[in-house]
Amino acid sequence: MFTLSEENYLKTIYHLELELDKDVSTNSIANKLETKASSVSDMIKKLSEKELVIYKKYQGVKLTDFGKKIAANIVRKHRLWEVFLVEKLNFSWDEVHEVAEQLEHIKSPKLINQLDALLGFPTHDPHGDPIPDKEGNLNVLDKILLASLLKNESGICVGVDDSSSEFLQFLDKKGITLGKQITVLEKEKYDDSLAVKIENKKLTISNKIANNIYIRKL
Repeated sequence: MFTLSEENYLKTIYHLELELDKDVSTNSIANKLETKASSVSDMIKKLSEKELVIYKKYQGVKLTDFGKKIAANIVRKHRLWEVFLVEKLNFSWDEVHEVAEQLEHIKSPKLINQLDALLGFPTHDPHGDPIPDKEGNLNVLDKILLASLLKNESGICVGVDDSSSEFLQFLDKKGITLGKQITVLEKEKYDDSLAVKIENKKLTISNKIANNIYIRKL
């Protein structure tokens, strides 16, 4: 059994390892969790004693196989709960993250396995992120950022990099949701903003927005 704080650290390191594809610095963890580097060092020591992480001075932290399995299970629970909240309780995709943050710490494996079966064994959550299976394996989609598309290229929206409520609400207003086809009509040289077509609707989106939308190129 692990504390809520320990689980949050494991999950954070797991996400950073995937994002950076290398050992994770204590500063990166501190920034992600908005805490002091000294607090991170104390927690890393505890996690190391439990054989959940390996810390090497000047190199950083990485999860052990055991730590990765625990972290993947926490992520699995979080994303399954997000699917449940959207599909069964009619939450919108911008409402589910904070609720799932609480539900992910439920310990019962039977409950989570039954939840997975009830939902039809989904592979991705409402934001397009892959759901680890019981063994911790990820079915990662082949995706690129919308910002990388050139004029007249198209793609299907498959995920977001920013899952904040504000960003997701903005996308809803613009009619940008998972599964929608996006075609680049123009790309401005000055600021890299995009003129795009979504179904029959034309709109302009900033480079910042385009760098937070994942698409599967057509």
